[in-house]
Amino acid sequence: MKKLIVLWVALCFLIPAFAEEKTATTPATTPATTAPKEFVIYKDKNARENRYIPSGWMGDYGDIKLNDSCMENPKSGTTAMMFSFSAKKSQGQGWAGVYWQNPANNWGLKKGGFDLTGMTKLTFWARGAKGGEVIQKFFVGGIKGTYPDSANIETGAIELTDTWKQYTINLAGRDLSYISGGFGWVTTGDLNPQGCTFYLDDIKYEADPIMKPEGKKQESIPFYVYADRGSIGNHYIPSGWMGDYGDIKYDGASKEDPYLGDSCIKIIYTGQGTQGARWAGIYWQQPANNWGTVDAGYDLSKATKLTFWARGVKGGERIEEFKVGGIMGEFSDSDSANIGPVILNKEWTQYTIDLKGKDMSYIMGGFCWATNVDVNPEGATFYLDEIKYE
Repeated sequence: MKKLIVLWVALCFLIPAFAEEKTATTPATTPATTAPKEFVIYKDKNARENRYIPSGWMGDYGDIKLNDSCMENPKSGTTAMMFSFSAKKSQGQGWAGVYWQNPANNWGLKKGGFDLTGMTKLTFWARGAKGGEVIQKFFVGGIKGTYPDSANIETGAIELTDTWKQYTINLAGRDLSYISGGFGWVTTGDLNPQGCTFYLDDIKYEADPIMKPEGKKQESIPFYVYADRGSIGNHYIPSGWMGDYGDIKYDGASKEDPYLGDSCIKIIYTGQGTQGARWAGIYWQQPANNWGTVDAGYDLSKATKLTFWARGVKGGERIEEFKVGGIMGEFSDSDSANIGPVILNKEWTQYTIDLKGKDMSYIMGGFCWATNVDVNPEGATFYLDEIKYE
């Protein structure tokens, strides 16, 4: 009995000592997982970190070629992404672009995407093959559908150099809780009449606590719709073809006696009634094909007028309306203004749309024209140049 009591007393001293030693060397709980500081879209060909797939080819998709394992002077690692855009209008759109999606080919009809809450910027490196290549915009999010992205953020037009340069898209303060369109770019034949080749590398989201939210800014005046072919100042895309759109031929790089610079816009309207509407027109939109479905208007509150130069190939061509704004939808233009009908001269003539008293704080439809076969029974060919807000 005495032996049992001695053993019990020994255990009473040993067990607490053992517990103290165990506590000192082993944490009671596992530390919380640290939030990731970056989320990679492209690091290198087949890199494990890569997210999203460049599957969403848009517009003149037949004009795009991609080499995602290009070994020609990558920014880092062994490969970069090389895009070639021929500007041949394979699908007749005049523009093209690529979306990085999750899952592949997801236009909002599948549940996918990532919760990127905490990321405050997207950075990427880019260069042109020659320098001077113009990308109309780079962007994050913007996919609609049953499962829409929670945000849509875009850059303005960027003119590339022939050396690598890093660019940043500010995401601070944006709702990134669901992003299936992780990254994308769009360019146009007007900006690159001969096409272009450019390179991308090290595309990634970053959690940078220094980044602060950007407010919507008023655009500086003058603000161009069309200055010249390939001009980085061209802010809208002639994508909204209406009515008998099959009756329209558009050339944004015509060298037939431009008013200013080395090119102008040439429009041929045949009046053949291809779609049976008996009228046709074009909206210059931001972004392309935006009929009020994308929150992407410009704040042009400083503008008091829109001016443009126009002439007919013969003189006497009648355009029923030239217009600013007026697009309606989930996101609507803040106002509209127009002139017309206008009987064109054979010589270049400047026209003005008065914007005084108009709310120009949100404009997606930057410019528009429309005419019909009744006033142009043989069709009409006319030219436009120097379209700008002042």
